Amino acid sequence: MSGVSGTSSDTPAGTSAGTALVLSGAARAAELRAEVAALTAELAQRGTAVRLAVVVATDDESTAWYVRSIARAAAKTGITCDTVRLPADAKPEQIRDRLAELSADPAVHGVILQTPLPEGAVAAELAAAIAPEKDVDGANPLSLGRLAAGLPAFAPATAAAVIHLLDAYGIPLRGRTVAVVGRSTVVGKPVAHLLLDRDATVTICHSRTADLPAVTRRADIVVAAAGRPNLITAAHISPGATVIDVGTNPTPDGTLTGDVDAPSVTPKAAALSPVPGGVGPLTTALLLHHTASIAASSPPAPQETCPAGARDCG
Repeated sequence: MSGVSGTSSDTPAGTSAGTALVLSGAARAAELRAEVAALTAELAQRGTAVRLAVVVATDDESTAWYVRSIARAAAKTGITCDTVRLPADAKPEQIRDRLAELSADPAVHGVILQTPLPEGAVAAELAAAIAPEKDVDGANPLSLGRLAAGLPAFAPATAAAVIHLLDAYGIPLRGRTVAVVGRSTVVGKPVAHLLLDRDATVTICHSRTADLPAVTRRADIVVAAAGRPNLITAAHISPGATVIDVGTNPTPDGTLTGDVDAPSVTPKAAALSPVPGGVGPLTTALLLHHTASIAASSPPAPQETCPAGARDCG
């Protein structure tokens, strides 16, 4: 359940250093959404309406935009995305109780806890209230533990999207050296486990890694997930390396920039994922795919207008 296998029709015959191949996630994300739409339609004929619940306890506008984008993508595939809104000053126990209610609701197939959270709330502690079988974004520490142990679990969707993007372009992982820059439980650590499962040799780098460029230059593949704009430059990669940019850093003009300095890296790398348009589209598509796959393995349940606690439904 940690990812979805498959290759895209735009898989290149080969890559070479000099002009980096753009690893766009759009084509494969569209294929995934089409698969989800077909499965959702089939489930509807059987009496199952696929539902995803997103719990939000913040007034942050960028979060609201992201949640709306999930709802729009879900609607296009036939999935109902319910936004469960809590006050921006909600107590941790309020959030935990709502997550538990949604996890117990047979009409809900996937549950996401959206960040940021109110002051004093710890994401990992609250995400523990999400049933692992509905934890479509791999936030429950139990899901992460199962992932580390090589047991069935949903990986965080962004981490799974990294692997999916590499697969879509036919970039081999077995026996390759990979440097993962960043050690968060959202991307860095889970993507390292996913890479290990594919027989890659993985080094995790972080803010205290001595001589980061020396470490990353030894890698065939560099995954930049540190949340620091333009951290990875040409000095950090070897000629012909594949670079996956997971960074989504807001800029003063309202756009996004990645963790990779694309102008300096592009002439040296064999392949580079763009920001936006690389990992991002696959992340959303995988959240929907996870949700539909849960619904497909669940018995039909009576449907409500909105699940427990939802105040507006997308």
